[in-house]
Amino acid sequence: MLIVVCIKQVPDTTQVQIDPVTNTLVREGIPFIANPYDTHALEEALRLKDQFGMRVVAVSMGPPNAEATLRKALAVGADEAILLSDRVFGGADTLATSNVLSAAIKKLNEQEEVGLVLCGKQTIDGDTAQVGPGIATRNGYSQLTLVDRVDQVDLAGKKIRVRRKLEGRHEIVEAPMPAMLTVVRELNRPRYPTVPLRLESEDREVKVWNNEALKLDVNSIGLKGSPTWVSRIFSPEREKGEIVGDGLHDPKGTSRLLIEKLLSKDLLPV
Repeated sequence: MLIVVCIKQVPDTTQVQIDPVTNTLVREGIPFIANPYDTHALEEALRLKDQFGMRVVAVSMGPPNAEATLRKALAVGADEAILLSDRVFGGADTLATSNVLSAAIKKLNEQEEVGLVLCGKQTIDGDTAQVGPGIATRNGYSQLTLVDRVDQVDLAGKKIRVRRKLEGRHEIVEAPMPAMLTVVRELNRPRYPTVPLRLESEDREVKVWNNEALKLDVNSIGLKGSPTWVSRIFSPEREKGEIVGDGLHDPKGTSRLLIEKLLSKDLLPV
């Protein structure tokens, strides 16, 4: 039985640039990492592999350089890595992205039964938390979001029980498999790659599937299949005139600067 882990390559910087013509992310010259939430999904998949002997397949949709992120997944113990890369996939929003990922998971399921699909609760570049539920809906899987603990996996009965982290409380949920889990950081602590696995991962094959392999309607993927459009992106405007003082060596002077600033804005009673 397979566990599929969806991993996204995201920018490792706050200086994100957007192409003003296509309103898509400019990737040139920006360092990228694996989405941090997805690393916890991968770790949980590897723990289930250690416990039940399930195979772990890491899947990522992105440009050719996303192969580096998948090799890191191989270096910590993933059995297989698949990169979904094609120009027609470019510029995808969450809807078009989930279309491609769900099609890839269906293709994997034709080769070997998929029992679980794991991904992070959201990505740090988009923060939409929509792709995981989108995959679950398109593939008809049980949808378990915000998972912070996996309590039980019953492979014979094809059931899974997890704990969900909600606002102010936890929820225990049991659901049939196959299931899609989106996980939070509290779930585990990702492992580090061993030296042998790191060296081995450099020679491992990262399979590349384009749209010829998935055979998706081009109007349902990429920019053409994306109903949402970024009309404008900008940094919040900050009011100039910050207070600069030395609170360590001149606490009274710094306090005076702060009080004068508040008084000038009518924020203190006089």
